[in-house]
Amino acid sequence: MTPAPCSTLDRRPGWLAIAGPTASGKTALALALAQRWPVEIISVDSALVFRGMDIGTAKPSAAELASVPHHLIDIRDPLQAYSAAEFVRDASALLDQIQARGKLPLLVGGTMLYFKALFEGLDKMPPAQPALRAAIEAEAGELGWPALHARLGQVDPLTAARLSPNDSQRIGRALEVWRASGRPISAFHTRDKAAEASRPLQIQGQPGLLLSLEPVERAWLHERIAQRFDAMLAQGFIDEMSALRARGDLTPDLPSMRCVGYRQAWEALDAAEQAGHAELTAAEFSELRDRGIFATRQLAKRQLTWVRSMTRRQVVACDQPGALQQTLASMEALLSSGQP
Repeated sequence: MTPAPCSTLDRRPGWLAIAGPTASGKTALALALAQRWPVEIISVDSALVFRGMDIGTAKPSAAELASVPHHLIDIRDPLQAYSAAEFVRDASALLDQIQARGKLPLLVGGTMLYFKALFEGLDKMPPAQPALRAAIEAEAGELGWPALHARLGQVDPLTAARLSPNDSQRIGRALEVWRASGRPISAFHTRDKAAEASRPLQIQGQPGLLLSLEPVERAWLHERIAQRFDAMLAQGFIDEMSALRARGDLTPDLPSMRCVGYRQAWEALDAAEQAGHAELTAAEFSELRDRGIFATRQLAKRQLTWVRSMTRRQVVACDQPGALQQTLASMEALLSSGQP
């Protein structure tokens, strides 16, 4: 279905947001909107924050970045981390600044935790517990992170469902919070759902509209994911990964290097190095392609699970003919009606 935004808001929104799984067409829709209305884009993507990680993150091109103001892209070195709390702080400030310039903030991305934190806030969680974390990491060294992911599923199935079995940082933090407080980390992100469902989504008290790009046919998304990963490989993703490894200060446990695609490329280059050759063989390259595409599909599945839990979204069936044009027409009706 295409969205019916005018049925959810009785006046022009204070902001727009586009969410959805990887390769669903978020960037294309955002740029099409930017050609028609004065917007500034706020990236909602935990991978695009890193400098020097352009190909494997499908970062917008230089021309696309120049065509409309973009924010929260290339703001961290891959050696650094960037939390959901930092995103909420930065995005909230940008919303005020963009509106003060007479523009419409357009939030675009697939990091659903960032969207959730911005819409619902984050409760204060227990501080880091180094001793607990060390014990958890020791267990992971003995049993493996997938085993700890399964253990997390027993005490916090909501969090486990949205995490990869190899996401060591988030699995470790979730188990740490559980052991420190006796509460699942998902419990710190809950709100009164019934009360929220009765009003439009708000950021800083301002109502807005969340468009969710969701394919009717999963095979359509899988094909686009494969095409995108092949394009990344053709554009030099392996060279980009090799340059990052050559810095000498990055490790595979960093949040940046755990991004989908980068983790698989790091492991492939590690294996090639251990086998005594500097470049990937044809078989190693093919295996990397298969593993990268599979991991990206798993990411998309988790993203869809997240976004479908946001009941106040407007769904765009992004794989249907004419979806982009119909969505733009709906936005024309909404943005031309009244003042924010």
